[in-house]
Amino acid sequence: MAKKRKSRPAKGRQAQSAKHDAALRRPWWLYGSIALALAGLASVIAIVALRGGGDGSPGAPTVKQKAAASLPNTPDYHSLLVSPSNAHQLVLGTHYGLYASSDGGRHWHFDALSGDDAMNLARPAGKTIWLAGHLVFKKSSDGGRTWADVQPSGLPSLDIHGFAVDPRNPRTLYAAVAGEGLYRSRDGGHSFARVSQEVGGNVMALAVLPDKRILAGDMQRGLLESRDGGASWKPKLRVQLMGLAVNPRDPRRILATGAGVALSTNGGRSWRSVLDLPSGAGPVAWSASNPRLAYVVGFDRSFYRSTNSGASWQPVVGG
Repeated sequence: MAKKRKSRPAKGRQAQSAKHDAALRRPWWLYGSIALALAGLASVIAIVALRGGGDGSPGAPTVKQKAAASLPNTPDYHSLLVSPSNAHQLVLGTHYGLYASSDGGRHWHFDALSGDDAMNLARPAGKTIWLAGHLVFKKSSDGGRTWADVQPSGLPSLDIHGFAVDPRNPRTLYAAVAGEGLYRSRDGGHSFARVSQEVGGNVMALAVLPDKRILAGDMQRGLLESRDGGASWKPKLRVQLMGLAVNPRDPRRILATGAGVALSTNGGRSWRSVLDLPSGAGPVAWSASNPRLAYVVGFDRSFYRSTNSGASWQPVVGG
């Protein structure tokens, strides 16, 4: 797949993209060089369909919907953000905007940005929140109450499938542009320059670590690592990834999602499976105020949390 393109689902049915091969639904987190030898596991994208709700039309929400004890019935769960001060306040980015929960993910209501495909959410510090996705790039300076379009120079398009902020310098941003490569901004998003044409075009998960390493989940090549700001890359795992989350207090603990959830406790050198989800998993996030707490979204409309630093998981809804 050279380039991923979004399409609106047909009426009468809502599609949730699982984005991984059926072969990867088996236990798939292997260690070190063993995983790198499994090039044959590179796969095509699969689609997992979800039944539509209401009148069957998947149109974008335009009014605040009544909260339900389940995940929103909307196409494509993309991104997840936990409030830095309240571990129970969550924001979920979907194909049609943002949903919010105030009780740790049990109930959700539509919140903002109807029609915007929120593939990435990042809150580096203070009240600043970045939103990047399919033909959308926005910034909030007041914790998500209001949003402004970002129109930087240097990007070939705003089809941003992977996005991350350097935790050491919140003015340094990385954007993986579909079909183009990896771009970096050093001026808080005003301008970008390409740092890699080789990596970025198929990246769906992106994370910058405090030790300057960059991790990228490439849909064709697996988990990649760069130690020079994205100029060169080395393969780490031959698996498809949809999400990466670095623990804000202990960056050695990293969560990765695809055909389930995997945990690394040594900065990504080795991994172990901690949750198997046959339909796949995508959005994953740690709590900054309670770093032992983490959340993950399953593509089957399940929602899980971990209260022991990612070691084990319990369903909040579904599952």
